[in-house]
Amino acid sequence: MLKEYSTIREVVGPLMMVEGVSGVKYDELVEIHQENGEVRMGRVLEIDGDRAMLQLFESSQGLKIDTAKARFLGRSIQLSVSPDMLGRVFDGLGRPKDGGPEIIPEMRLDMNGSPINPTSRDYPDEFIQTGISAIDGLNTLVRGQKLPVFSGSGLPHANLAAQIARQARVLGNNDNFAVVFGAIGITFEEADFFISDFRRTGAIDRTVLFMNLANDPAIERIATPRMALTAAEYLAFEKGMHVLVILTDMTNYAEALREVSAARKEVPGRRGYPGYLYTDLASLYERAGRIRGKEGSVTQIPILTMPEDDKTHPIPDLTGYITEGQIILSRELYRKGIQPPIDVLPSLSRLKDKGIGAGKTREDHAPTMNQLFAAYSRGKEAKELAVILGEAALSEMDRLYAKFADEFEKQYVSQGYDTNRSIEETLDLGWKLLSLLPRSELKRIRDDMLDKYLPEGV
Repeated sequence: MLKEYSTIREVVGPLMMVEGVSGVKYDELVEIHQENGEVRMGRVLEIDGDRAMLQLFESSQGLKIDTAKARFLGRSIQLSVSPDMLGRVFDGLGRPKDGGPEIIPEMRLDMNGSPINPTSRDYPDEFIQTGISAIDGLNTLVRGQKLPVFSGSGLPHANLAAQIARQARVLGNNDNFAVVFGAIGITFEEADFFISDFRRTGAIDRTVLFMNLANDPAIERIATPRMALTAAEYLAFEKGMHVLVILTDMTNYAEALREVSAARKEVPGRRGYPGYLYTDLASLYERAGRIRGKEGSVTQIPILTMPEDDKTHPIPDLTGYITEGQIILSRELYRKGIQPPIDVLPSLSRLKDKGIGAGKTREDHAPTMNQLFAAYSRGKEAKELAVILGEAALSEMDRLYAKFADEFEKQYVSQGYDTNRSIEETLDLGWKLLSLLPRSELKRIRDDMLDKYLPEGV
């Protein structure tokens, strides 16, 4: 029996207070029925005795609380799921947005998901090829990992997100791979870019898109990543698919969280964000992983723009604590015309060692990766020294390393947004660049591998 109340007492922004309620649960779904037949949706945010605070999914403008009734539905927000979701575009609450029919559900799942028992988690150790050398070769993505991209305002993270969504695959298992793309608080132009790019390349056939635009309500922004992850968990753990979840932009999500927290008059934490921001982000990021005995997996790439390019801002800072590394986009490389402008030195994938090597990528992957890092780092130092002291002050070897750093950025990092490199092409390119240095400088690679892979004449 649905409970209905006409005791709505107060509306402040997206929040509404209903009095005299009983048996109502936290996160329960609510319909607000108006006298003219209009229905608005919301959910229970807080319960205090017989009073329930509701959060509306749309604007409260024009709502007449004197004659409106609140009907509690006895369940939380659910997503209707089915394999037919692939190739479809939905809004942030899971409603079709592409003009297609409603999904005939195979199941209805709570958008908050079910926690994965830590003892049943399987360790991520399978390589995912993104086709991007700076990620595959140096900061490898592993199936079941959560690896965020830290960007800055105006940097081309949208192009990088679309490229990863198009190109990513598990080697030898491409038929069973899907992408769930959650766009949070993006502009209409960005939404149009993603949809048209996926349609142009045919990637949409294996993609589920959840689109929340900047002019949609803040509460829908909070639901969007949860809807995307619910769809991903269904495809992974019910249908045995390897699912890559791309969420952009998590900064817009955190801003929506702060907006709702301020409306609730909660005590703010750092920079006005709620004190539970860490817990809230963890409830999203920790939905990535593999479950022992199940074929499928959920791999996450959350993308966030760092306000003022500040890595110590609460959103990137807390994200870094929860996730297994980060890919950092550099404004300096972007100005040089490097595409994508991935700064490989501060970037990190903590699980990369588990997904590379013989039988996964190639036996020479780890030593060449370490040698490329070391050589590029020394080359950058040599270039900085040249700026201060002049190039004449550099030794012959320092000049060689400076040249290596330039060629590394031009050839290895900068590949454009339409080049899809196999892991073999990436590794071979690494060897070609290392051949610019004398063999005596390649101290991190064993002699037998140098004999086998180093190009002739070096």
